[in-house]
Amino acid sequence: MPINIPQELPAREILEKENIFVMDVGRARSQDIRPLNILILNLMPEKEKTEAQLLRLLGNTPLQVNVSFLHTATHESKNVSKSHLEQFYTTFEEVKEKRIDGMIITGAPIELMEFEEVNYWEELTEIMDWAKTNVTSLLHICWGAQAALYHHFDIGKFKLPKKCSGIYSHTVNEPTVKLLRGFDDMFYAPHSRYTDVEKAKIEAHEDLLLLASSDEAGAFIIMSKDERHVMITGHLEYEAHTLAEEYARDLAKSLDIDMPKNYFPDNNPTKKPVNKWRSHAHLLFSNWLNYYVYQETPFEWD
Repeated sequence: MPINIPQELPAREILEKENIFVMDVGRARSQDIRPLNILILNLMPEKEKTEAQLLRLLGNTPLQVNVSFLHTATHESKNVSKSHLEQFYTTFEEVKEKRIDGMIITGAPIELMEFEEVNYWEELTEIMDWAKTNVTSLLHICWGAQAALYHHFDIGKFKLPKKCSGIYSHTVNEPTVKLLRGFDDMFYAPHSRYTDVEKAKIEAHEDLLLLASSDEAGAFIIMSKDERHVMITGHLEYEAHTLAEEYARDLAKSLDIDMPKNYFPDNNPTKKPVNKWRSHAHLLFSNWLNYYVYQETPFEWD
């Protein structure tokens, strides 16, 4: 998928070096097709890293996509420059009159806080309510998935005894669902969180489907039966080295943290981790864009 992003966005150089098809505005305007409009609410602190991770996955199908970034107005980001936000991001006030084809709500390292304690929770719930009538399909990641389950489906989270961090094996529970077309019966995916949601509550909910799960890491891919919400409790967008960086960061903070499971070769943190989830990450994003955004969104919203 050629993704249409600003020429100056730092992630652009990273993606071009990886041979990801990035389209400039002039070429995009010359094509007689209607591009998809994808809005990313980026709640992660290191926004530039998350931008590259998500754009990498959005750039791998034949569809043309216009990507916009959204940040919360009620929270001041400390790990990204103000100029970066002013140049590449917008706020909800600036987009709430628009119709959006697809939206991604990322995770955030705040899962130990109660939802209502988060200083932008009211703004986030307003955005999620707006999306019910203004967005065709939503993809929620990690804490973003927990927030969606809580707000839309009244399923809360609980604290884990230890941080769930590592690469875990997952089983496909609903092989005929379009989102999982092409998936192996078992596949790997990264997790990195301190909280979880009860698998039994998801399975018992009349409006939800548990598409894939792990014996160790619990529920993984959840979808609403109206197919408008996809919730992923892990991080398929992570790069091979992301968990290693998080582990080093936690050790530097003297946190009581275990080594990520099934991650470092021979459990040796000096050895380079192997990416065992990249193909399924691309497949999930491609399936979501095709079957739940492109095939469902109207050519003319009006």
